[in-house]
Amino acid sequence: MADSTNPGWLKRHARRLVAIAILAAALTAYHLSTMPPTADMSQVRYAYAFSRHTLPTVPGPERRVIRPMHPDLQHVNAFMSTLGAGAALTDVDGDGLPNDVCYVETATDQVIVTPAPGTGERYKSFALNANLKTPLYTRTTMGPMGCLAADLDEDGRTDLVVYYAGRTPLLFLSRPKSPDDPPSAENFVPVDIIPTGEILVTGAATLADLDGSGHVSIVLANYFEDGADLLNTKGKESVYMPNSLATADNGGGPRIYRCMPKVENGDKTVGCTLAGNALPQGLVKGWGLAVGTQDLDGDQRPEIYIANDFGPDQLLWNRSTPGNIRFELVKAERPIMARTQNALGRDSFKGMGIDFADLNGDGIPDLGVSSISRHELMESQQVFLSTGKLDSYARGVAPYVERGAELGLQWSGWAWDFKFADFNNKGWPDVVQATGFLKGTVNRWAEIQELAIANDLVLPVAKVGWPLLKPGDDVAGDDKNPFYIRTKPDGVFVNIADKVGFGESAVSRGIALGDVDGSGRLSMVVANMWGPSTFYRNECSPCGKALELSIRYPAPTPTAETSTTVKAGPPVKALNSRPALNVSVEVTTASGKRMIAQVDGGSGHSGKRSSDLHFGLADEGGPLTVDIRWRADGQPRHETLHLEPGWHTVILGTAPIKTGALDSPTKPTKSASAQ
Repeated sequence: MADSTNPGWLKRHARRLVAIAILAAALTAYHLSTMPPTADMSQVRYAYAFSRHTLPTVPGPERRVIRPMHPDLQHVNAFMSTLGAGAALTDVDGDGLPNDVCYVETATDQVIVTPAPGTGERYKSFALNANLKTPLYTRTTMGPMGCLAADLDEDGRTDLVVYYAGRTPLLFLSRPKSPDDPPSAENFVPVDIIPTGEILVTGAATLADLDGSGHVSIVLANYFEDGADLLNTKGKESVYMPNSLATADNGGGPRIYRCMPKVENGDKTVGCTLAGNALPQGLVKGWGLAVGTQDLDGDQRPEIYIANDFGPDQLLWNRSTPGNIRFELVKAERPIMARTQNALGRDSFKGMGIDFADLNGDGIPDLGVSSISRHELMESQQVFLSTGKLDSYARGVAPYVERGAELGLQWSGWAWDFKFADFNNKGWPDVVQATGFLKGTVNRWAEIQELAIANDLVLPVAKVGWPLLKPGDDVAGDDKNPFYIRTKPDGVFVNIADKVGFGESAVSRGIALGDVDGSGRLSMVVANMWGPSTFYRNECSPCGKALELSIRYPAPTPTAETSTTVKAGPPVKALNSRPALNVSVEVTTASGKRMIAQVDGGSGHSGKRSSDLHFGLADEGGPLTVDIRWRADGQPRHETLHLEPGWHTVILGTAPIKTGALDSPTKPTKSASAQ
């Protein structure tokens, strides 16, 4: 045994001891620099307050706490039963408010539609029936993964898209017997919009107007490879796990379907066709867990961000024209003095949530991405800030730098949905996340650590390369959902979840946002795995003022030219219009403050915000200058409105362009953020 008190020994090992001391000091400094800051609540001008309500359930099939699995996956059936909780806030009954919830109840595999608690008993809660007319769903081989609000047939009524593990998505068309008929299972008719008979395992999905045509496409981020019959306990074909934990390329990858209304047997319905040449040739088929669309370069065509598990995320630059959807892959430049995995599109391990907001005030959306910041899988949460160099897209370079640690958002746990929202109308966004993986009593972090260093050659076969993970095992089951606030627009985010009563007893997956009562306050739904899901009604007082916009297209789209119309005041029934997805809005207050937002069609992991736009104004009044930019028939359009705070329903017209918007990317003006 070496004697460290011997002068000769010290001399021989001096360099090694100095190196160890320097490394220890560096690690200590890094740890201290990334420790989460504490909140100074004395600087919080407006209150945060929520009342908490459990979402109602309806009678259904036998409840369970795990999904039966293909024989190849029995070894890790608990691991594979960690996806499926999702929720959307939308307007199902046509009263003009996003006060209806569509959510997946994982214990029964039901997709339940219900009024948000406290918004009135407008109809009875019900579960969508995929077998209403013909058998389209079986619980023994399929499981719902999420719900999207849509109007794919463009008739002005809210339809619902459900995506699955075990089959292609289904559209539930709203078909009430009369205009005043309340929503019910019988009034939502299932349609097999992609009747291929394929088996898909869709980890996330969103809706978007990708080609500027005014028509909606479905973007899928698929998890397992196509044909993976993972929920079939009698499955014969082999089902494979990822072939790497950092660079897996054997997943399902993205798919884009362009959807159009059509008439079939005298009834109006929808058909969706695969946009076969939309994606870059040779694009890696990752394990998709989140997808989002946002116009990042200012040309009124949304880019697509795909967050992949087990490998690099993908940012797809939009080069589409009407009827021709086309994207190119772009990545951030490889950093010289920073971790490569902190460069957009060059990350590894995990990608499980995506959302957008302008955090640095340059008028360009920034990106928040959920990952893992626990133990040995510490890639950490990522926040990509725009550099403003929009011309770099043409060179294949994404103009973003990672700043999660500096903003205080790096360490939150095993995280899924990531959402920006201004919950007290101060004028800049807060951040909420859904966290946690496996809830149990037996800690399996040691096994996960072994998995993290496993040889890629054995990973695809669960029985060989993966640790045994069964019911009762725990991995990050004690993670608490964070609620981050920024006490000033350019400050650090701090977690005040314990102060506002934000947290779940079960592990969470999705967060849906919307102003359910037209009060100017954003409420939310948190969707949980194997436990009750929760509605958080926003009751902040005092709150700042807000501008809320429901921006819509006429439905059906008129052939004659019409002008944009605006109705101020309480939300109105909108049976003759549909959400204008991906329209961009910039609001300028009387004091010169600028904020941006875009109409969202379901970005994220499994939580879907309302399509309405919300801008916190603090104490600012009107008039507000509202610049709206979009494409109609591929042509860029720009409308300027002057509005007072409050709720406004805007029906976009089809009249000629009022002011020119360039086809080439334009750098937005300096702004603050809104969602």
